[in-house]
Amino acid sequence: MLRFGIHNFLNASPLLLPLKEQGANKGFQVIIDSPAVLADRLKSSDLDLAMVPSVEYFKSADSYRLVPGVCIASRGEVGTVLFLTKRPIGEIRSIAADNRSRTSVALLKILFSFRSDLSIHPFPPDLDSMLVDHSAALIIGDSAFKLSNLDSSITVYDLSEEWFRQTGKTFVHAVIAARKNICLSQSQKKFIQQVKAEGCGRVKEVVQGYKGLPGVDIEVLEDYLEKKIRYDLDEAAKDGLAHFSSLCYQHGMILKKHSIEFL
Repeated sequence: MLRFGIHNFLNASPLLLPLKEQGANKGFQVIIDSPAVLADRLKSSDLDLAMVPSVEYFKSADSYRLVPGVCIASRGEVGTVLFLTKRPIGEIRSIAADNRSRTSVALLKILFSFRSDLSIHPFPPDLDSMLVDHSAALIIGDSAFKLSNLDSSITVYDLSEEWFRQTGKTFVHAVIAARKNICLSQSQKKFIQQVKAEGCGRVKEVVQGYKGLPGVDIEVLEDYLEKKIRYDLDEAAKDGLAHFSSLCYQHGMILKKHSIEFL
């Protein structure tokens, strides 16, 4: 039984639903955790394959191969990688960054690479607490949907939109990486592709699990999954992923350049 880690954010839910239902029959033990924790567990060989932040794949790319055709990506505004500031950009000195993901922090560093005086501090995703001692905050994932009735003094930037505005490229938030010594059978590879196709057809069912949560609009969630998130690791996504890798290397966040290697 292969240990397959997948994260617990809404954007992975269309993949998670059929994987939980059918994974055991295909030889997968499904393990759910945050993106950052999954990356650590894959690196320590506690998992065989996992959905991990794309920057974490590049940090250990020599040890991994990607499952082809599947990712979590966006092309423009996404609504779940939000930079919120109570000061003008030029006056920001410290940023509290959501401690559950690392790709978004890498993206933040790239977009703010012109500011060498910034300090970034990992923080639990609670906006009020984050802004007590910091002039800006980065909040990702489901927590971003719950940011309503913001104070008029807070300016919100969508980092996926900023990336697309500056590069014109798809941004790949997460990929499915397997340790190099792990082999998937043809039926397992085919199953993962089927999971993607089936899950994307069950969006209305997925969002019903969020019905009744305070501050969450079901129609907004459906729009997010159907129009803002992309699940295909296609040529445009691979191009965006490679460009992100080059910028991470350029800014010292990864130690060397890698070509993307697939199972």
